[in-house]
Amino acid sequence: MLDNRFLTVNDTGRSIDFHGRALPFFGISRRLDYCDKDDPSGHPDLKGFGSKACTFIRLKKSMTSALAVHIGFTAKSEQMVNAANSEALAAGATVIQPFGPQHHYNSRYCVAEMSDLHGRSLEFVYKTWQHGS
Repeated sequence: MLDNRFLTVNDTGRSIDFHGRALPFFGISRRLDYCDKDDPSGHPDLKGFGSKACTFIRLKKSMTSALAVHIGFTAKSEQMVNAANSEALAAGATVIQPFGPQHHYNSRYCVAEMSDLHGRSLEFVYKTWQHGS
């Protein structure tokens, strides 16, 4: 079980906007900032996203490496994938794989894959067998 992951970003403001628009479709809407001025150890500023009492995605201003990260988010329906995909594209993402079934994996595996603002691969996924369909 993973607790958190850092994503390095070069434009914190645009990245907060991007993630704040795309992630709520997956129940990730809680925001929490960790400021280094509050930590005597020199901990970096982090911009957290999560749900309920946990922030498990944290943005950190630093050099980015697009090839280092691929993240897939589980959707509860095809409509959720389409809505999140539309919002991510409006916030600056670019299409890698348009929404549709991935027959090379399974005809019931539907995905929309995009590059985020830093070129990382994000995937919004709906697998019918994960939801009893």
